[in-house]
Amino acid sequence: MSLLNLITDVPGLLVGQAEDRRLASGVTVLLFDRPAVASVAVPGGAPGSRDTRLLDPEMTVPAVDALVLSGGSAYGLDAASGVQAWLRERGRGLRVGSALVPIVPQAICFDLLNGGDKDWGRYPPYRELAYEAAGRAGREVALGSVGAGHGATTVNLKGGTGSASAVTASGFTVGALAVVNAIGSAVVGGGPHFWAAPWERGDEFGGLGSKARLDPSDLRPSWKGARVNGTTIAAVATDAALTPSEAKRLAVMATAGLARALRLTFAPFDGDTVFAAATGTRPGPADLTELGAEAADCLARAVARGVYEATALNPTQPPGWKQIFGEDLAAGS
Repeated sequence: MSLLNLITDVPGLLVGQAEDRRLASGVTVLLFDRPAVASVAVPGGAPGSRDTRLLDPEMTVPAVDALVLSGGSAYGLDAASGVQAWLRERGRGLRVGSALVPIVPQAICFDLLNGGDKDWGRYPPYRELAYEAAGRAGREVALGSVGAGHGATTVNLKGGTGSASAVTASGFTVGALAVVNAIGSAVVGGGPHFWAAPWERGDEFGGLGSKARLDPSDLRPSWKGARVNGTTIAAVATDAALTPSEAKRLAVMATAGLARALRLTFAPFDGDTVFAAATGTRPGPADLTELGAEAADCLARAVARGVYEATALNPTQPPGWKQIFGEDLAAGS
């Protein structure tokens, strides 16, 4: 199987996405071929989530059927119900006597003030968007202003959905997917260099490398506002077989990727959340330290790719990276 530099390079995992341009929001769904061991780390100060307590290592539920990342703030939490419906129709879920309960944890980001039309009537549309996304699941994953990252923004550039993957020295595959709606910035100063540049592979987000010298102004924090929500929600995955406690440590280690790729993150009004999942499709013992180091690298790259590929949807949003820097860099090459 050829590698795509996407989280779906991890065997046993597919991704589906759906968005509504008028709404300026969307949903991204990670579907597992069979229930996967999973956990979560929540370093943000204002998270929005569903069923994440199930992922604590001491809890009883052993695995999940899917993970959902969505826009819409708390309204977006309806999305998991759409994925549950899709799974239940296909006989997927945890058997509890005669009942079938698909296990679908979810995290959301705040995109209610991004210029989209949020006057959806009595019920928000995220359940139907998520059902549609589940039906589209495959190995190909579009990047940029798609899925849960459709309406995402950062402080100075359009945000979006990004993904990346790698193979460890011992042969295990690791991947990451990020929805970058960050309170801070993915680029140094006004750009074009990405904070994640040291971890870039090839020219996956422009190939510019790191800025040769940082000015004091580059290190001055900039964010959306004192009480404005910004959130990067993400998932990392591996084909290794992990216990729930090991998956928890993988999620914690992966959060370093957000700190590498964004200035700033984990703030009081951030909802930053990172899921970790293990499909267990590759046998043999895995070095958890190696997996965690690679997961953090992949997540940093995924954040940069999400911003690099994004395009503004409307005039109220910041411009896309390529809208500002793409033509200038091409002219100088």
